[in-house]
Amino acid sequence: MAQDCREALLKKNYYENCPGCKVDQLKELRRGLPIRELVSIWIVVLCTALPISSLFPFLYFMVRDFNIAKREEDIGYYAGYIGSSFMFGRALTSVFWGIVADRYGRKPIIIIGTTTVVIFNTLFGLSTNFWMAITTRFLMGSLNGLLGPIKAYACEIFREEHQALGLSTVSTSWGIGLIIGPALGGFLAQPAEKYPNIFPKESLFGRFPYFLPCFCISVFALGVSIASFWLPETLHMHDEERFLSDDSFDAMETAPRGSEGIEKRPSNVRGKQSSGESLIRNWPLMSSIIVYCIFSLHDMAYTEIFSLWAVSPRKFGGLSFSTEDVGVVLAVSGFSLFVFQLSLYPYVERILGPITICRLSGVTTQCFLFHVISIPLLSSYPFIAMLSGFSLTLLLNCASIMKNILSVSIVTGLFLLQNRAVDQHQRGAANGIAMTAMSLFKAVGPAGGGALFSWAQKRQNVSFLPGDHLVFFILNVVEAIGVLMTFKPFLAQPSE
Repeated sequence: MAQDCREALLKKNYYENCPGCKVDQLKELRRGLPIRELVSIWIVVLCTALPISSLFPFLYFMVRDFNIAKREEDIGYYAGYIGSSFMFGRALTSVFWGIVADRYGRKPIIIIGTTTVVIFNTLFGLSTNFWMAITTRFLMGSLNGLLGPIKAYACEIFREEHQALGLSTVSTSWGIGLIIGPALGGFLAQPAEKYPNIFPKESLFGRFPYFLPCFCISVFALGVSIASFWLPETLHMHDEERFLSDDSFDAMETAPRGSEGIEKRPSNVRGKQSSGESLIRNWPLMSSIIVYCIFSLHDMAYTEIFSLWAVSPRKFGGLSFSTEDVGVVLAVSGFSLFVFQLSLYPYVERILGPITICRLSGVTTQCFLFHVISIPLLSSYPFIAMLSGFSLTLLLNCASIMKNILSVSIVTGLFLLQNRAVDQHQRGAANGIAMTAMSLFKAVGPAGGGALFSWAQKRQNVSFLPGDHLVFFILNVVEAIGVLMTFKPFLAQPSE
């Protein structure tokens, strides 16, 4: 076996001192599950996912303490703007960071992104007014562009048979980060009130009641930033590749001209973008991005609305939960998602194989099934609020677990579609486009969800869709649109 690998290496043209070629050589020689690379991707994605949603359990109370809302019903309106500022900032810069990743490598963007979390997440926890909170979240989103490049990195660092698992690690770590983040926010916010023996009111964490969860995430991000210096670079950097790296700048408008270097680049997948084709005209890529955007809008709006709904008073149709109660629910969901990833997903992958699972036709079926299941699941939330005690805890945790497992399963397939629709030299730009479009939709999610939630709380006595019934009905409408968009001919598939 080792002799066959060496012979395969000799037949290929590798460039000395090219980091991408060195990674390719290692992939040819390596056998077995790449645990180290999986862990590296896991912690990097977790680092960028934690601060995105860690604020949701305490955001209601944070806005209340800013004294900017004139009425209690208006708190959700202002909370939506703070939740959207991160995604709005990321939408403005994701294509730029993707292009930079194609030109200079994935590793520098990863290090810049994790360092951004350290600085601006810390400052957000120290916010003393509404505008400081929005500004720090906006800067954290606009300077953290690693999510697109890390998806390209996950495709490039693994052998083909492990690419599905690599991208599944991205989506699962992202999903768990979006759950553990709120859990940390719920348990650690307002520590002087919850743990007065440990955190006096005169201490730093007593004067800044929402700083502790941000501080813990920033310390973790600092460790990830240091560890990222030892990540291997996967971008090919030799004369032909550097000439081709300029393609990313022209990819969205015009096609690059043919050259000897371009002719040497293999393209053995029909339906995948060739080197001389525009990214915008690559319909397998763009259709998967559009479906991903619709789902992202729904997912982010749900995340915002769930936390606001859980902590809002019973008189407005909420659950009157504390931040700690919300943290418990989301921590249970995160643990269950972790168990699902380690047990059920690998079992199905061993039976069917990663290639079969990740074919677009399979993704289409999964998306349709998961969306259809999610619709009645969301419809049950207003009725869950009528319960109390153990029955409330049980049903709420079951619904939250199922919702998050379905979400991660869909995202994994869509990540694969986007990365297999393009070649490596444009993969960063393609993921940048996906991040920009997705971030715009996710920016609309919290702002629209917060405004919708605030409006719904003023409609408690109407006969049609009173209160929170309206909120979850509109979430289901967005979900239904996602179902329709998973059908052919809208969702195109690059056939091998």
